Amino acid sequence: MDRIEKLKEYLTATPNDAFLQHALALEYVKKGDDGKAQELFENLLGSNENYVGSYYHLGLLLERKGEEEKAATVYQKGMQVAKAAGEQHAFNELKAAYENLVY
Repeated sequence: MDRIEKLKEYLTATPNDAFLQHALALEYVKKGDDGKAQELFENLLGSNENYVGSYYHLGLLLERKGEEEKAATVYQKGMQVAKAAGEQHAFNELKAAYENLVY
């Protein structure tokens, strides 16, 4: 059984597990299925906007797709969430990605 199938199996038992949802999205990124990965990241952030790590990866994905404006918005929202959560490292990564994109 491959990683994607294994993660889907775990999610059957715990469908609201943000870590598993994030991990599944990353597996789709590795596989080159940005469409499915984007859908998963967006669903995750729609139901759990405090899952800070997904903002960075969704932003990178959007950049790869040429959707710079959307990526910038995702990075900005991620910075707000990271700052509110006191997650300085995540904030710094998101800020660097944002600045690299817009400057």
